[in-house]
Amino acid sequence: MNLRDLVYGLYARRVEGRLDHAQVPKHIGVILDGNRRWAKASGGSAVQGHQAGADKISELLGWCSETEVEVVTLWLLSTDNFDRPEAELIPLLGIIENTVRNLAADGRWRVHHVGTLDLLPARTQTVLKEAEEATAGVDGIIVNVAVGYGGRQEIADAVRSLLLDHSAKGTTFEELAEVVSTDLISEHLYTRGQPDPDLVIRTSGEQRLSGFMLWQSAHSEYYFCEVFWPAFRKVDFLRALRDYAARHRRYGT
Repeated sequence: MNLRDLVYGLYARRVEGRLDHAQVPKHIGVILDGNRRWAKASGGSAVQGHQAGADKISELLGWCSETEVEVVTLWLLSTDNFDRPEAELIPLLGIIENTVRNLAADGRWRVHHVGTLDLLPARTQTVLKEAEEATAGVDGIIVNVAVGYGGRQEIADAVRSLLLDHSAKGTTFEELAEVVSTDLISEHLYTRGQPDPDLVIRTSGEQRLSGFMLWQSAHSEYYFCEVFWPAFRKVDFLRALRDYAARHRRYGT
């Protein structure tokens, strides 16, 4: 261990020691950004960057398991990412499939897919379904894997699901207009039954949501971190939790 690692370890323990565990967010959403830029800065390829980012996920979940976090949502592939060249997209899908398999095989996490399955290749769909089924009985952190996910698409899918559900019940449009509410729409989101994210973390220095959990993050706190995702450290995670705990959440009052 060199001096830098020693100093980092001491600082991380200091931050952790001062963390108020009573104020830890129950649901954390993470926008895993900066894989390609990290790879470019390191002289590697985009695929190598995506793999390094995937490898970081197990560390993050380990840190979450040391706190009172109950739900983690990981944005692995957006609907916009389908515009990327096949030379990058196909290997990326393979990395995501392996990551989901590893999460399911770990035995500590309950894997849940959020996104539009129909947009994904059949093999990716199968991997996501099998992981969700295999971990359905796991009593651990819920890990939402956002693959083929877009916030606007989710709202559109929720409204479509709501309409089809009430159509099957014979509800007229006039009757539905009388009862439709934010709670009713929430019941048809990908994350139905889960608490909304208390904290959303985005790495790489970008300060925008890019459509991530548009509906659920109405009252979320945001933490923007300069570091690229593959270089995200435990101390960065602890700083985000510390920053969250120090905020006064007033919800418009």
